[in-house]
Amino acid sequence: MISNLSPATAETPAIDIRDLRVDYGDFVAVNDLTLTVPRGEVFGLVGPNGAGKTSTFRVLTTLMEPTYGDVFLDGVDILEDIESARRIVGYMPDLAPVPSDLKVWEFLDFHAAAYGLGTKSQRRERVAECLEEVALTDQRNSWCKALSRGQTQRVVLAKTLLHRPRVMILDEPASGLDPLARRDLRQALRRLADNGATVFVSSHILSELAEMCSSLCVMNKGRLLASGTAEQVRQQLGSTERTLTATLLGKQENAAAWLQSQPGVHRLHLAGEQVIFDFTGSDEAQAGLMEGLIAQGLRLRAFEEKRSSFEDILVEVAESNRRP
Repeated sequence: MISNLSPATAETPAIDIRDLRVDYGDFVAVNDLTLTVPRGEVFGLVGPNGAGKTSTFRVLTTLMEPTYGDVFLDGVDILEDIESARRIVGYMPDLAPVPSDLKVWEFLDFHAAAYGLGTKSQRRERVAECLEEVALTDQRNSWCKALSRGQTQRVVLAKTLLHRPRVMILDEPASGLDPLARRDLRQALRRLADNGATVFVSSHILSELAEMCSSLCVMNKGRLLASGTAEQVRQQLGSTERTLTATLLGKQENAAAWLQSQPGVHRLHLAGEQVIFDFTGSDEAQAGLMEGLIAQGLRLRAFEEKRSSFEDILVEVAESNRRP
């Protein structure tokens, strides 16, 4: 499924961004971004509006030159060898237009011809492969104007796959999709990564990327705030607080009194047989609370955890932008 260009070594990252800066006059859209994306990953880029996501993607796809910095795609310097970089990368912009007066196969065949993908029969075969990859073979002869939002997004994804890119840049691909369409998209991206492609996908919805991606990063005001797995990102952003609920068979007041004396416990209240409280501390310290309750002779029936949602984390990032 991926490009036939000479492969980079296994150690070469799919995307290597070094000290990237993008200015629009006096406005700094991307501020000294350094980021490495390993090969074969679905890697997410998340941030509020104005974080610098689209500007970063426009540089990666050779649609604009940065103010300064270096970018390599599979080892190719995109500023020195634009043509090779464009054969490596596939770009799916946010809300990409699809002509209403073409059938799905005609739309894809037009782009396959523009890419110079062989003879008419070879293009037809490649179009069929891409439609199968995004689970739209049954819509081959449908008019583009008759497609749902989710189907349109997958047709654009199929177009992006035509020239077998090794690196795919997808800007808000799940925007406006219903849960079923998001699931289909998530499965398609995972298949692409399993077949050797690297997918770099952006969204302003952190939980959406946490479901879709093997790793992700968070940007705000042009700067990288955190990068890694979803849990690593949560920790790097300082969100170690969680809400804990201890369900006990009697003696809730005794449990509450003991818990209030423990470090990291705050905002505690009783609700029937439950003691609900916020806790800031390590996993080991949390385990110690459970052990302590039992050691106090209390009958603990359940101990549940609810961490801050990814939306809460991103809202906190966005709200920090409004503070003086």
